[in-house]
Formats: sequence, structure tokens, C-alpha cells
Amino acid sequence: MAKPKFLSIVTTECSPELEARFNKWYNEVHIPMLMKCKGLKKTTRYKITEENAVKPRYIAIYEYDSKEALAAVSGSPEFKAAIEEMQTSWKDGGFEIKGATTCEPIKTWES
Repeated sequence: MAKPKFLSIVTTECSPELEARFNKWYNEVHIPMLMKCKGLKKTTRYKITEENAVKPRYIAIYEYDSKEALAAVSGSPEFKAAIEEMQTSWKDGGFEIKGATTCEPIKTWES
């Protein structure tokens, strides 16, 4: 069994008319930039399937092998470059980070 990962989870919402642009940017620009961060092992994006205006539509889960690797990313030049690029690309608005949190593993079950 693989060792459980430390996670960073980010939820986002975008304007419906900008959804195609947002997804293209997230998949082709933002994630590739973040994947250059040492210690970031895997990223998975999800789209909420429920039609509910209360919940953010998108979730990105970033996986790290250790708490130290997760903590080191926010100070890395690669992370800073990705954030600067995001602020430039979306300076006129169109998407919003609704929440962000980090998680440490407790236990994993598999069947």
C-alpha cells in the first residue's frame, strides 16, 4: 500500500462565460507551472457534479510526500512565479479562490 500523502486542497469558482478559458488556463498554464515545485508529487482537478450555487464548482488536490515538502512549496520561486502569472492573467477578475486548506493523513482504507 502506498504511503498516504499530505494534501493541499483549493476550491475555485469562475464566471460561466469564462469557464472554457479558465479550464484551459488552469490545465495548460497554472498546473504545469506548479508541477515544477520541488516536492509536489501529483495534482488532480475535480468538477462538482451537483448544480448547487452554494458550493464552488472546481476542486484541485495537490499531493506531497511530507509536511515539510508541502510547507516548502509556498516559499519556492516556482510557486511565486505561478501566483504572479495567475494575478497577471486574471487581473480583470473572472474567477475566485473560494477556499484553501492543508490536510495531513490519519489513516487510509483500501478495498
